[in-house]
Amino acid sequence: MSATETIDDENTFKILIATDIHLGYMEKDAVRGNDTFVTFDEILKYARDNEVDFILLGGDLFHDNKPSRRTLHSCIELLRKHCMGDRPIQFEILSDQSVNFSLSKFPWVNYQDENMNISIPVFSVHGNHDDPTGADALCALDILSCAGLINHFGRASSVEKIDISPILMQKGRTQIALYGLGSIPDERLYRMFVNKQVTMLRPKEDEDKWFNLFVIHQNRSKHGATNYIPEQFLDDFLDLVFWGHEHECKIAPERNEQQLFYVTQPGSSIVTSLSPGEAVRKHVGLLRIKGKKMNLQKIELQTVRKFFIEDLVLADYEDLFHPDNPKVLQKIEAFCFEKVEAMLDLAEQERLGNPQQPDKPLIRLRVDYSGGYEPFNALRFSQKFVDRVANPKDIIHFFRHREQKDKKEDENINLHSLVTKPPSEGMMLRVEDLVKQYFETAEKNVQLSLLTERGMGKAVQEFVDKEERDAIEELVKFQLEKTQRFLKERRIEAVEDKIDEEVRRFRETKKNTAEEEEDVLEAINRAKSHRPLEEPSSAFSDLDVDMLEEANADDSDEVVLAHTSRGRGRGRPRGRGEQTASSRGTSRRGRGSTSQAESKLTGRGRGRKASAPSPLKNASILDSFRNAAQRQIRTQIPKNYEEEILIDDDSDDDTPFAKPNQRKESMKSATPSSQISQSSSQTSRGVFFEDNSDEEDEYDPFKTTKGNSRGRRK
Repeated sequence: MSATETIDDENTFKILIATDIHLGYMEKDAVRGNDTFVTFDEILKYARDNEVDFILLGGDLFHDNKPSRRTLHSCIELLRKHCMGDRPIQFEILSDQSVNFSLSKFPWVNYQDENMNISIPVFSVHGNHDDPTGADALCALDILSCAGLINHFGRASSVEKIDISPILMQKGRTQIALYGLGSIPDERLYRMFVNKQVTMLRPKEDEDKWFNLFVIHQNRSKHGATNYIPEQFLDDFLDLVFWGHEHECKIAPERNEQQLFYVTQPGSSIVTSLSPGEAVRKHVGLLRIKGKKMNLQKIELQTVRKFFIEDLVLADYEDLFHPDNPKVLQKIEAFCFEKVEAMLDLAEQERLGNPQQPDKPLIRLRVDYSGGYEPFNALRFSQKFVDRVANPKDIIHFFRHREQKDKKEDENINLHSLVTKPPSEGMMLRVEDLVKQYFETAEKNVQLSLLTERGMGKAVQEFVDKEERDAIEELVKFQLEKTQRFLKERRIEAVEDKIDEEVRRFRETKKNTAEEEEDVLEAINRAKSHRPLEEPSSAFSDLDVDMLEEANADDSDEVVLAHTSRGRGRGRPRGRGEQTASSRGTSRRGRGSTSQAESKLTGRGRGRKASAPSPLKNASILDSFRNAAQRQIRTQIPKNYEEEILIDDDSDDDTPFAKPNQRKESMKSATPSSQISQSSSQTSRGVFFEDNSDEEDEYDPFKTTKGNSRGRRK
């Protein structure tokens, strides 16, 4: 294409692409707290100054699943500042918007809303940091979508089959089919691709004239056997794949020779981990599309805090550092000091002439002290640079990469892939990976006997990442009930050894199967359904967590929390030795009664305090069998509770008022003893856990992509 044809005209789409902005990352840090907001403001300014048709985001707009009020407020402020105005929109939507935005309360693009005045539409998929969660499956993007500030697309409504319907856009003679898929657990999506449960629908008319653009937020690099999405899984009719989630900037389109499409990976807009991939200069892209041709211009971000990282292997300097030298530590520390000073000088040189650059850079020196060396005091070393770097607490990172590798190979433990990874990948471990690693290396007496490592890891990840406080409890209860049903169907004798053997056999049959994942998903859904519409203000505050940590540090046997609230709570602090099982407002006779387990785990008791740990927390499956046998015996020997109920009625006035002549009739219709015992056991059933406690500006000119390809018609 000639230079005159590259001029923007009525047939050329101009799209600003960016991903992984992570608004709110380290917002409480005194130095780095505003970094994400300043960079987001710069990105929106580029969109406004270049008069783009729309902004396309690849996920992880927010760093937290539940962003703070400050983060939401700053995001809304910047979107209103840059994306609202009187500039007319030059393209139109041709597809059925009720299908594209089917899960939105307002299923149409925001610039067509008569109550909004949008000058730059923003289209975004969700990432793994801001994905939908909770009983209503909502995320922070849904709040912005409901406010009319962004267009959230690419949500999968089913976990069994995914049909990706494109947003069809037209500007002049150029037509774009925009596909999107928000973040889904990689293992699940990998299996769905293998089972051909993911379908990308295509336009019915002139399917070869559409430029097919796909936005995805998944692992691109291989982190495990199925913990990524190979590019070969994607349909070959695509022209360009916009890949989010990966933070290393590889924005220049790379051609996949097998599928014959291009892949662009803009990378994150800020530094969120001190790894080599984050040290690459950060960019966003200005994508121009005309017909079936495209051009991608790189725009380097100027407000991103500079990050410098360097590796130091002490074994490579044997002539300077001999392990037997009594002053070797002082020499190593002095050498590291010179390395950090050199990086600071380089940062100062790059910052000169750019007033938008933050003053303090990020510095990381990774020291491999394998070969008989010892680490020096990193905290004392960091104090020398407190006023000169943005991360004074973690400038130095010591590791013994080679020795760990040899040790794990000798032990023949299935952690080879974890240990042999570069340190950059080792620091990006997920919660479920840490759980699996712990149980694979733990002693036999602390191994799981009922749950699987994978299931526990998923539940812990939901608890940590999504704050699903009931996830672990519901998983334990669900697996306990399922195991009990299995044992009862097998008619196992109430002998502890036989029960343990059957439980182990039942557990092994479910490991690494689809049934295991279905059980975890069912337990998580149950936890989400138990969440109240509005979480009470008294639900386990930071003060409670601090008190729990202090109590665990003292090795206390029980913890009693006194919770202050605005309402008329009747809970009051008690001493450590007092009993709290029976408190006011906790009678089990009324409908509103709450069990100790529920009160402790959800904070919904009338007294608004955590009760003492119940003895049931140590109950085993054998005890459950004995309780079940006792309930069967009780059902065979009926007992008259009329006299006891009358005595209780005289002493407690919680029952509804009744006339004297009606009292006797109401007592005759009392619940049988078997039902009373069953309801009591169900009310008190619960699970407790003890807390035993972190270049070039432009790519090549317009490229011609292939035209005809295969695909399923919409």
